[in-house]
Amino acid sequence: MGRLTYDSTLTVDFDDRVLAHLQLVIGAKLRRGESFYFSWRDDPAVGDGRSTLWIHPTVPLHFKYAGGRQPSINRAWIDLLMGTANSPSGLHLMPEPEDTGTSGDREP
Repeated sequence: MGRLTYDSTLTVDFDDRVLAHLQLVIGAKLRRGESFYFSWRDDPAVGDGRSTLWIHPTVPLHFKYAGGRQPSINRAWIDLLMGTANSPSGLHLMPEPEDTGTSGDREP
């Protein structure tokens, strides 16, 4: 289980595979200087609610992976997540679609 730390104050656990895909999408948006919402469903252990962050280029993020190997990247999932990130409601986790071809470690 990997961790996303936002502004050194909020830490959220995500599966390493999910975290790798989020890193690519969030990184692409931030490289363009774009701010956006990021929402996810909370784990039942922390209340089973929903959380949302306002992601801004000036706020530090840290991606910490539990495993030492880079997960394979599903380009279809990157495209799906990027589509949500570009919507008015912002980035939110979607189920991983069938992999239409692994793109290795290429970025969107």
